Amino acid sequence: MPDQNRSLIDRLTQAPPVSDLKKAEAGLADLMERVREVPEAAALLPRLEAGLFRDLLVALADYSPFLWQLVLSDPARTARLALEAPEAVHASIVDDQGTLFRRVRAGEMTRDEAVRAFRRNRSAHALLVALADIGGLWRTEEVTQALSAFADASVSGGLNLILTETADLGRITLQNPDAPGEGSGVTVLALGKHGAGELNYSSDIDLVIFFDPQTQAVKEGAEATTIYTRIAQQLARLLQERTPDGYVHRVDYRLRPDPGSTPTAMSLASAYVYYETLGQNWERAAFIKARPVAGDLTLGETFLAELRPFIWRKYFDFASIADVHAMKRQIHAVRGHDEIAVAGHDIKLGRGGIREIEFFVQTQQLVFGGRRPALRGRRTLEMLVELHNEGWITAQARDELSHAYRFLRTIEHRLQMVADEQTQRLPSDEDELKRFAGFCGYSNLEAFSKALTDQARIVQGHYALLFEEGPELASDVGSLVFTGVSDDPETLATLRRMGFREPEKTAETVRGWHFGRRAAITSARAREVLTELTPALLSALGGTADPDAALAALDAAFGRMPAAVELLTILQSHDKLRLRFADLLGTAPRLANTVAQSPHVLDVLIDPAFGIPLVDESAIEEQLLQIIGNPENYEDFLDRARDAARQMRFITGARLLSGIISPAQAGEAYAAIAAATIRASVERVRREFEAEHGVVPGAKMAVLGLGRLGTKELTAGSDLDLVLIYDFDEERRESTGPRSLDAVVYHTRLTQRLVAALTVPTRRGLLYEVDLRLRPQGGKGPVASQFKGFLAYQQTEAELWEHMALTRARILFADPGFAEPLGEAINRIVGAARDPEHVVSEVRSMRDLIAREKGDDDPWDLKLARGGLTDLDFIAQALVLAHASRHAALLGCPTEATFQEACKAGLMSDEDATDLIEAHRQFNAIFQWQRLTIEGAFDPDRVPPAIFKRLATIAGLPDAKVLLTHLNATREHVREIYDRVLS
Repeated sequence: MPDQNRSLIDRLTQAPPVSDLKKAEAGLADLMERVREVPEAAALLPRLEAGLFRDLLVALADYSPFLWQLVLSDPARTARLALEAPEAVHASIVDDQGTLFRRVRAGEMTRDEAVRAFRRNRSAHALLVALADIGGLWRTEEVTQALSAFADASVSGGLNLILTETADLGRITLQNPDAPGEGSGVTVLALGKHGAGELNYSSDIDLVIFFDPQTQAVKEGAEATTIYTRIAQQLARLLQERTPDGYVHRVDYRLRPDPGSTPTAMSLASAYVYYETLGQNWERAAFIKARPVAGDLTLGETFLAELRPFIWRKYFDFASIADVHAMKRQIHAVRGHDEIAVAGHDIKLGRGGIREIEFFVQTQQLVFGGRRPALRGRRTLEMLVELHNEGWITAQARDELSHAYRFLRTIEHRLQMVADEQTQRLPSDEDELKRFAGFCGYSNLEAFSKALTDQARIVQGHYALLFEEGPELASDVGSLVFTGVSDDPETLATLRRMGFREPEKTAETVRGWHFGRRAAITSARAREVLTELTPALLSALGGTADPDAALAALDAAFGRMPAAVELLTILQSHDKLRLRFADLLGTAPRLANTVAQSPHVLDVLIDPAFGIPLVDESAIEEQLLQIIGNPENYEDFLDRARDAARQMRFITGARLLSGIISPAQAGEAYAAIAAATIRASVERVRREFEAEHGVVPGAKMAVLGLGRLGTKELTAGSDLDLVLIYDFDEERRESTGPRSLDAVVYHTRLTQRLVAALTVPTRRGLLYEVDLRLRPQGGKGPVASQFKGFLAYQQTEAELWEHMALTRARILFADPGFAEPLGEAINRIVGAARDPEHVVSEVRSMRDLIAREKGDDDPWDLKLARGGLTDLDFIAQALVLAHASRHAALLGCPTEATFQEACKAGLMSDEDATDLIEAHRQFNAIFQWQRLTIEGAFDPDRVPPAIFKRLATIAGLPDAKVLLTHLNATREHVREIYDRVLS
């Protein structure tokens, strides 16, 4: 202790070697000129002639523009720091910093003068610590403790000033104006190195501010959140605003719960709820170092005491090792990074760096601290000692890691002393690195490099032993850090290299997952898996055509899912599935939504059968029935039917996406799935219905599919156009069950049950939308049509558009003996003799009506746009209705086959038929892809570029602009043929 009474200048033990002697001596000469002009500094002159103090100043002039400016700008201050005991000067500065508010309150200085004094104290303290550190007076622990004590005084003094001002405005009431923090209802916790008393030289200070909403300090009726948030913002402004006198501290509030969506000051109640339900292991690690430094310190200590069960688990928490190591591996998710470089090396985050020592200590604290109170300390070096005392690490690990920590922290401080920057990265330029090695006291770069790599390898060795079982993270491109709250520049650069156009938004999205903004990933297990999976998942998304849209789709999927742990676990286990799922997210959000509802549909993507282009209706029906299995009851059947249809539709869409099937084959497969689902539903619904109402003796029933379902051109988003037809013996009208019904009522209710089975949403979602409006009399007619009534209506009352619909009819289900007469009847209706001119006139009128009601000018609406699919279908239907009486081969043909048959019959030229077939094939293909990729309207202003690119590729064109030009030209040609054929 007697040594601490001696001046700094008399206690110096070292000074760095000078690199540029000429520059340094010129700076010293400039200083001596200034000292001569300042009487208070005159005592320095003899010490500037020779000795360690001269050598130290020459080194500052050579290496540190920041420190040299502090020396040069105020010679009197430099003299005071040098000629007094540094411990006394430190205590004086800290005391002044903490009590400036009293001088303002007493009228001894203005607020502006206090703001200036805060900054001048910081400059004096920064120079004092640098001199004591570089000069060899203070060890690492003394340096960091001095920096932390000054930060404590800055925060406490700054908050007390603002609390006093707030009270003067009448917004709060202070219990003790001389100690404004007492009973103020607000507490400021320091986290990170500041909380541990291990602050580095130019670090931000990590603060969280909590308040008691029931505090008596806030006047009745006032909004506590608003008041304390304003106080927090004013504190940050006071400390970090740059003026001609500099700044005090950069303040970081982002370690509070979910900083993206919470106020700067948070109520204690909200904080408790957050940490109890969503708190993450990295937040537990952060709170190991938490310490009240300002405001109501008792309130802060009480909060930390109540938070103890969150930080310190009752049982040994070995799961924390995996989670904390996953955080570290996110920082280093890069292959080939095992080599410890020197140039450009990050001594904090790099391999063998400060963070590895901190994680080594904090992880074992998290694991064992719940049962070992001695391991709950805040300081790294002290906890290394306790870990050894408790028997968790060897004496060698304690000593080597302690030495490495002091060494690396010293290098860190030298880096930050150069220009007062918060940096931990060594220079990349060799000349700059040589100069920096000199600043650190090394005579050459080789010696510095060896010392650094030796220590880094020692750290890496001990760290690897603790985490030797941890798997590697799958990213080849760089660091990915999402465990904190700020945007890490390297992470943003990595995301850009991955292909994300908005890396800041990407980082915020991923952090939001960890902060519990998506309920699906709030469970501990989900967040553990997510932490491990994130780099590989982002890598997969980055490989898609539009990574940003793919990530947005995934985030939206998480928003709709009740729980995501199953999906995350599946993705974690299968590289191929990750890539395919990423592709779905980027180019087929509809399929991604299916995965969100039923994660296990992804399993089919790794089934060898996935590569088989299955479109056969009987084979698809067999698969669907296998998936449905044997339901326990009717409700179970409804759920299983939805699961089965969803899975089969998913497989079809994924096959289309993967190029296994063509768009036309996809239409066939979707139609086959719908038909199989309808038949399975008819069978089950009838079984349930007959148990209640019996059967109508001799009755028969059929289901017709019309529209795209009828022509086997169904899309991923198509409704089902159905018509239900039945027949019965007029003499046997009553059903046989316990609750007998008339035959008409019977089939009406049976149809309603069937439609409900297909359409009602269950816990497994929606199966299909069903449209019955193509039945006789449309929405005004009965939901099911009696056969003879159906025939009579079609032959005597139906308008031509209703016969147009029947040209696309297909029998999906029919009781034995009913399909043949029904099919023949439909052919008779469709193939009846008609006046071709009348048909053409009616078809054109119908088309014009649709154009007026629904529009025909959207160039991306492949169905309704002038010259699009509707025009093509109308041409085909007009040909059938006008000429099938003479050319029976036209009956029952889909659109493209109709054109072929019409050409054979001489109803159109071979060139027109070929052009219409090609147009229909191309429009239909793009339409299939539109429905696969986009749900709802195809809005070109909102469709991701990747989907446009995919559509252009399908058409064999380079981009969306060329595609649109091509589509417009094709539609114009179709319209020319339309006018020519329907004339």
